[in-house]
Amino acid sequence: QVQLVESGGGSVQAGGSLRLSCSASEGAATYYCMAWFRQAPGKEREGVAKIDRTGQTTYAESVKGRFTISQDNTKNTAYLQMDSLDYEDTAMYYCATSARTSLSGPYCPPFTSQGEFDHWGQGTQVSVSS
Repeated sequence: QVQLVESGGGSVQAGGSLRLSCSASEGAATYYCMAWFRQAPGKEREGVAKIDRTGQTTYAESVKGRFTISQDNTKNTAYLQMDSLDYEDTAMYYCATSARTSLSGPYCPPFTSQGEFDHWGQGTQVSVSS
């Protein structure tokens, strides 16, 4: 059972930056894709960024150019660098992993297929004040 632990959340003023980390208890054999999701009060959980083992990344339109996802496969850790934070970025941020495969090989599920992410962390709160 993969366990995910997020860290790095906190409170920041608009325009500021935070760096989130997500560490997985197990490595390459257990996941191919790591993603960040977020959920604001009263809103549905939404995908923010994802990265696969090859380093291919995908971002939600709302964070493109401001957020950067990266990973250190030697540490089974992914990072989310968040710059130019806005009040609308206030949310609980969750990391999740997927080990799904198809006939074509392993893949990173789309943000809309949250059920294909097998393991989830407990979340870390990000609060941005205007």
